[in-house]
Amino acid sequence: MKPQYGILRFAKYKGPEIGRIEAHNERTKETYASNPDVDKSRSHLNIHLITPKQSYRAEAERQIAEAGCRTRSDSVRVVEALITASPEFFKGKKPAEVREYFELALRFIEKNQSKETILSAVVHMDEKTPHMHLCFVPLTEDKRLCAKEIIGNRKNLTRWQDGFWKTMVQKYPDLERGESASKTGRAHVPPRLFKEAYHLDKMRERILQMLKDVNLFNKKEKVAQVEKLINKYVLGVEEMQTELRRYGNALQDLTAEQKSLKRELAEAKGGGIARRLEEATRQKELEELRQLVGAIPPEILDAAKRVAKYKAQER
Repeated sequence: MKPQYGILRFAKYKGPEIGRIEAHNERTKETYASNPDVDKSRSHLNIHLITPKQSYRAEAERQIAEAGCRTRSDSVRVVEALITASPEFFKGKKPAEVREYFELALRFIEKNQSKETILSAVVHMDEKTPHMHLCFVPLTEDKRLCAKEIIGNRKNLTRWQDGFWKTMVQKYPDLERGESASKTGRAHVPPRLFKEAYHLDKMRERILQMLKDVNLFNKKEKVAQVEKLINKYVLGVEEMQTELRRYGNALQDLTAEQKSLKRELAEAKGGGIARRLEEATRQKELEELRQLVGAIPPEILDAAKRVAKYKAQER
């Protein structure tokens, strides 16, 4: 039997991207071009353990103002916790049993972060592996807006991971604790992004193949098909570019943190070299993704203009 791991990951959000993660979490989008794993026919099975009072951004700003916090344009306003487990863990479990897992995880979060700051906690059952997106405003107990103090360094992240595993293993003794990223230095771009990028690349190839049909713009139904596919592709590329920027910023934060460490000690233990190799690997991963997705190709933009021109002539 494969090892079963309890999984807790954090991400920080500052501005416009808050609306995008809300659209994904709350399933308010009509299509999910960048995530083909979403099966909207199963979205009614998703579970809200905490339902949003209003939009994430509006509620975050309300809480921040009420606490009397000053903000900058680059202030982290929302932290998202992604909670799940290895796919093997959920096999054979009934919906009620899956819910119990996430309810226990929610109680753990509430012990470590004020319940009042939680914007939403929703379990997605419409993807391959059940998982929960839990978003909160990073307000400290003394009402300061400080994501860095809550999750912003390796010591705090290790504390969260240790506490999460100790909580979950009491009810689920088969769960193992994965080795901490603070020990392994792992900070790779998740495989999910490569899968989404591959999906977009295939979609691009399909569009270009359709455009080779010499009779394409003589048939209304074909024009509609191309237009729909282009719209999905453009939306997917925009979402992917947002993800790439986020991981690029995370890499910059990691680099800045490394520079603040005592280099003498790190080099003496060999850790400095390992971290630089890790950083180089992640830079390479990001560059591979950028090359795979990149900007929207000129030929796709040209095709969009041709479709729009054709439809205008039809009117």
